[in-house]
Amino acid sequence: MNRVLHPRRTAACVLLALCALPLALWTPAARAHDLITAEAVERYLSRADNDLATVRGKAPPRVRAEAHYDLGRMLDEIRELLNRDVAMHGRVQGLATHLLLRELKGRGLEPVASAGSGRFPVPASHYVDALKLDADARAGDAAFRLLTGRFYDSFDADPTRSRLPWAELEEQIRLADRLASRKPPHPEQEEIEFVAALQHVQAAGLASDRARAADHLKRAQTAAAAFARRYPDSLRNAALETLTAAVKP
Repeated sequence: MNRVLHPRRTAACVLLALCALPLALWTPAARAHDLITAEAVERYLSRADNDLATVRGKAPPRVRAEAHYDLGRMLDEIRELLNRDVAMHGRVQGLATHLLLRELKGRGLEPVASAGSGRFPVPASHYVDALKLDADARAGDAAFRLLTGRFYDSFDADPTRSRLPWAELEEQIRLADRLASRKPPHPEQEEIEFVAALQHVQAAGLASDRARAADHLKRAQTAAAAFARRYPDSLRNAALETLTAAVKP
């Protein structure tokens, strides 16, 4: 059943949940560095409920795509805050944050940290669902956020070593190609072309045979040269040159 909470009712639920927590934990010192506030929890849950009602309803595909895209954007914002918490404190903290995670879990939206890094990955499923309903969801931004989110989630320190399965890396490459040729271009075209080139570098290192590896390395070199011509002043050129040279098929 679709659940859309009135903002005042949502606020009341948040307040009651917070009041139910031990008073000793709800102190100015505990709140001082919390990245997610009770007011933010209220806004996030209201937004989630409205979007969920839309995606589960009978609205036209483009409208449901927009709701999936908005859920992805919201969860992206939340995961950035969670990852900042992890970077600063080694874990997620804050009463409002834990309340938000509990409420999102009840809605099937809970962000789940990666077992390896402890960081929270891109909410890929909502961008994927948005693109299934509308291939150009929010003017290509769903595809952009899926592409870059998965790319930066795919490695730790070395961008040439991807954790993505081969089939998923191939899909990423196709997605980058579609985005790079989009008209009008996405505002982050430079970032798209940078990621596209590096994904060929990743594929060259991950390919199961020499011929395929050599082909991807050649495509990475071609893409890096084209990038340098289009963006001669970009600081990314040095990274592309170094990383492309580091891979041997």
